[in-house]
Amino acid sequence: MDYAIATLGSHSALQILKGAKDEGFRTIAVCRSDHAFVYRHFGVADEIIEIPSYDDFYRVEDDLVSKNAILIPHASLIAYVNLKTIEEMRVLYYGNRRILYWESDRDRQRMWLERAGLNLPKVFKDPSEIDRLVIVKFQGARGGQGYFLAKSEREFRRKIGSARDYTIQEYVVGIPVYIHYFYSVIRGELELMGFDRRYESNVDGIGRIPANLQRDLKVTYTIVGNFPLMLRESLLPEVFRIGERVVEASRDICPPGIYGPFCLETVVTPDLKFYVFEISARIVAGTNVFIETSPYALIKHGRPMSTGRRIAVEIKEAIEQDRLKEILG
Repeated sequence: MDYAIATLGSHSALQILKGAKDEGFRTIAVCRSDHAFVYRHFGVADEIIEIPSYDDFYRVEDDLVSKNAILIPHASLIAYVNLKTIEEMRVLYYGNRRILYWESDRDRQRMWLERAGLNLPKVFKDPSEIDRLVIVKFQGARGGQGYFLAKSEREFRRKIGSARDYTIQEYVVGIPVYIHYFYSVIRGELELMGFDRRYESNVDGIGRIPANLQRDLKVTYTIVGNFPLMLRESLLPEVFRIGERVVEASRDICPPGIYGPFCLETVVTPDLKFYVFEISARIVAGTNVFIETSPYALIKHGRPMSTGRRIAVEIKEAIEQDRLKEILG
């Protein structure tokens, strides 16, 4: 093929690059020098471009352009490379890059999800309003780092320190379910790719300690890994409905809207109601648990299909149908 698939060496790069190679693309990993050995070890990159730090990513743009590379975004790219830099890069980019501004700002996220008509946790504008258990979150793709729980203004003040850019959100008690979607521009269809649950430190470890010893421990929500999850089949119609509403709303707020992979981070309550508390407008690391395939993707496609490979299939079909411009943002 005349095009290469490139991504930053982190997050879900192994999956993205393997999926691209499975579909016949040349692959490029842009890696920090101290991480490059990982991608050599697994052999998923035909070429590795080393950079001293993520701040130097913009320096490889001319090289990527000359190689006809299509850049695939993920959370590490968004977390470590300035959004303005991403927006202004000339390299071919898969997805609507302007949608990243809606993901990176929690107020905009909420506007988007409200427009889609979804159930959302209550947000408290001021710590003095706290009258129930809340979770305090920070802006950006930080993988849960720094999040904490509080049940009063006093506890909030004690834990917040000097941080200023935060959101105080009602803590909805239920089962966390992270829904992986893929919206295909080429096929005009929303697909379900799978579900996962996060394994977080140290909140998941505290549950292994006797209750009488837990009281004074500081709870944190830094993501360490992910578990695959199969949902009750009777819940799938609602899963599709809320995903379709998100896609429809995105077309109004940020034309042409969201496409490719995205994730709704939800909690399912005992009455089987979905509360959506966050959206990730690109591939998420939870899809790595299905690096070969998920049952849903296998049933849909009739062959192993990771989210990384599904991206490559979309790009391949766009090239074959002379519609590549429709999926580059």
